[in-house]
Amino acid sequence: MSPAEFGRSGDRDDRDEEPLDDTLLDADLFDSPDLDPPSPRRPVDSSTPPLEVADEDLDGLRYDAAGMPVGPRRVLPLPDEPSPLAARYLFPTEKYRGEWRRHWIHLMPEFVIGVLATFIMGYVSGMLASNGSEPATAAVVVGWLLVLGWVGWRVMDWFFDRFILTNKRVMVVSGVVTRKVAMMPLLRVTDMKYEQSPMGRMLNYGTFVLESAGQDQALREIKHLPDPNELYLQVVEEMYEPDAVQARVEGEEETASSPSAVNDA
Repeated sequence: MSPAEFGRSGDRDDRDEEPLDDTLLDADLFDSPDLDPPSPRRPVDSSTPPLEVADEDLDGLRYDAAGMPVGPRRVLPLPDEPSPLAARYLFPTEKYRGEWRRHWIHLMPEFVIGVLATFIMGYVSGMLASNGSEPATAAVVVGWLLVLGWVGWRVMDWFFDRFILTNKRVMVVSGVVTRKVAMMPLLRVTDMKYEQSPMGRMLNYGTFVLESAGQDQALREIKHLPDPNELYLQVVEEMYEPDAVQARVEGEEETASSPSAVNDA
């Protein structure tokens, strides 16, 4: 190897062994503030104001330990006037708070029976018609009509079935021809809970269980009520904070009767 070549190779080895300068790396690669993370050598600029997020922007984004969303509860609106069905069971000094039909899941057995009866009637009547048995086919059709009539009767019974809440008591009115009215004063309720199955949580219905000091209870278990959480809170609020409920009702009435609300209407 010639001296010139040896000298060039020695210079190259010396350059390879030189350590890299960290300051040069920072200046070349991380000069942009978007790429350079905060470090002791480059502190965060304190002049930039922190991002402020309002609490209402986080509604629906908070979750509890059970995985349920946490936020302000929804208050069910209080209706102005009871229906004619409920009004006939209220005394004059009683303050009406609302009435609810049972959830549509209450009619699920009737709907299933009606659908199965329709398929079975179609299959059996087709077989009997192919064999030329007209009396048997007519009997099957009559039986199917009776089943549909029973389903219609159950739907009508569900329509007139109401859960009624006042400032004094809870009532359940049921029946089309034979009317049944079961009630329990709120002052006698010693314990109240509601239960929700997995299906009830998905479809938003539940069962209320009322306990009182007496042994014989005309009203204890009420199944398939809609919006059970909001309805439960409304009943409990009526039991323990009736003045707050009345104040909210009066506030809604004043808002509705204000000149601005009348002009908007």
